[in-house]
Amino acid sequence: MKELRNPAALKALLGDIGDKARLLPRPPRLMEVCGTHTMALFRSGLTPMLAEAGVEMVSGPGCPVCITPNAIHEAAIAFVTGIEGVTLAAFGDMTRVPTRKGPLQAAVPARGSRLRIVYSPEEALEEARRGPDRPVVFYGAGFETTIPAIAYTVRQAAAEGLRNYSVLPALWLVPPALRAILEAGDAAVDGFIYPGHVSAVIGAGPYEFVAREFGIPGAIAGFEPGDILLAIRSVLEQALEGRPRVALEYSRAIGREGNPVARALMAEVFEPYDACWRGLGLIPSSGLRFRPEFAGFDAGRRFGLRTEAPDGGLDLAGCRCGDVLRGVIRPEGCGLFGKKCRPDSPLGPCMVSYEGSCLIHYKYGPERRGGR
Repeated sequence: MKELRNPAALKALLGDIGDKARLLPRPPRLMEVCGTHTMALFRSGLTPMLAEAGVEMVSGPGCPVCITPNAIHEAAIAFVTGIEGVTLAAFGDMTRVPTRKGPLQAAVPARGSRLRIVYSPEEALEEARRGPDRPVVFYGAGFETTIPAIAYTVRQAAAEGLRNYSVLPALWLVPPALRAILEAGDAAVDGFIYPGHVSAVIGAGPYEFVAREFGIPGAIAGFEPGDILLAIRSVLEQALEGRPRVALEYSRAIGREGNPVARALMAEVFEPYDACWRGLGLIPSSGLRFRPEFAGFDAGRRFGLRTEAPDGGLDLAGCRCGDVLRGVIRPEGCGLFGKKCRPDSPLGPCMVSYEGSCLIHYKYGPERRGGR
């Protein structure tokens, strides 16, 4: 692990990356799909160094808080403000997303109701166990990394006969979103850095269509600075060789097959459907919903919550989080960035989430380094 942070080793990798980038016909533009990779690149100071080496990094849609449409955020607000005597359990970031109804954290719960911040779905399940007479809804948002844990709580609640536990699902699948970005054609991506934690569940296979159908290379990366540089070097090597594929540069933690137990758990409880993403619109088979045998745990169905809207729920005026999530613009390209939209007064989810591109650029971007 120390070698993956060793300055001399990182400098050598950057030099190698620069040499390879200069051999390509144009400066490569690579998308780090995962917000955690974006954060790691900025916090380690690698983003400007990669730019000097001739590699442009652009953020992707890998933040569940950011890509969840406002319609679902507003359904969570409607639940806790409109029904008495209930508990809504949610991750902290999800409560700060601005909507037309304000953020969830500013909502005034109905009489006897409450909003509780949790760090895992298991905490929400435990809340339901402690008070079987009180309905508890977990606002479940996440990618393949988080979904198995949510599925586990549902299956466990079913096994225990807990009828007061349910989930408001906002469950997203990464590979269909990558296809949507490529088919849209406006992001001009030359390669992908795939998320290590999502890949730990799904393996390498679900990304292979990117190389096979679009001829674009990619590599699965861990989260140390050296992990990401190794993945970038691999993508450039593939481009130079003209042999795009899915390289695994995180083999110390995961295998190419992922975790079949976690995938089986997901498939037992949920099934794919055509879901609406913020900025990306309706994407075929990109979301998960409850299978009929577990429909009783669907909070939207149980409490009549409206979670879908033709436009996904409108963003606030001027917010361009959708364009940022598609890699069409950088956060600085939004007219609100750093002016009306700041971490203390966010107007879009990308300025709220720890993995949000706008927040990361605001905290670690060039203006901050120069003394905003």
